[in-house]
Amino acid sequence: MTQFLSYGPWALGNKALIAAVALFAAPVEAADVHILALGDSLTQGYGLIEQDGFVPQLRDWLSQRGHDVRVVNGGVSGDTTAGGLARVAWSLTPEIDAMIVALGGNDLLRGIAPETVRANLDGILQVAAAQDLQVLLIGMQAPGNYGAEYKSAFDAIYPDLASQYGALHLNSFFAGLTEIGTDPATLSAFMQPDGIHPNADGVEKIVGHIGPKVEELIARSQGQP
Repeated sequence: MTQFLSYGPWALGNKALIAAVALFAAPVEAADVHILALGDSLTQGYGLIEQDGFVPQLRDWLSQRGHDVRVVNGGVSGDTTAGGLARVAWSLTPEIDAMIVALGGNDLLRGIAPETVRANLDGILQVAAAQDLQVLLIGMQAPGNYGAEYKSAFDAIYPDLASQYGALHLNSFFAGLTEIGTDPATLSAFMQPDGIHPNADGVEKIVGHIGPKVEELIARSQGQP
């Protein structure tokens, strides 16, 4: 079975850092809801032209359903949960109403201890809670080669923290693909040649599955039940 882990270069180069700073410094668009998508290369749109990436496709999906939403691309290729924790406070600029958190794949690739991953994600959710922001926490599952104990501890992180903080939870970023099936030959049509990152068609499937949860996030951010 194809393993959907992460994700691109480990380090953020100077040019990418300048681009990220420019992104957050850009003029704020008028919108009903502003959402920060905090993640790694899957969120950032690694290997794709801009309009084919996760954030632009999600924005278009929401717009087609009548939502006036600005989605800020807070994806950094190679980022870990520690990196997300280090930058979440300054990424949550005053106009942000809600946040999507999709981190942990690079922690898995590095074999980082589940308790460390849990502590980092807990810290991110603490920052969101302090600002009274609604969160969609997108989880993932460890592969079996780390051992049953590691897998059990890692897999429990996301549902546990979502329950603790009252956050929305989605089991996997790739759920929109895995619901098609697990046959590598079938899934390869939705993946880039590296077998790790989705292509434009794959992102479309992913967004189609995540989108309804983001609609729930929007409703919560607007005080709707």
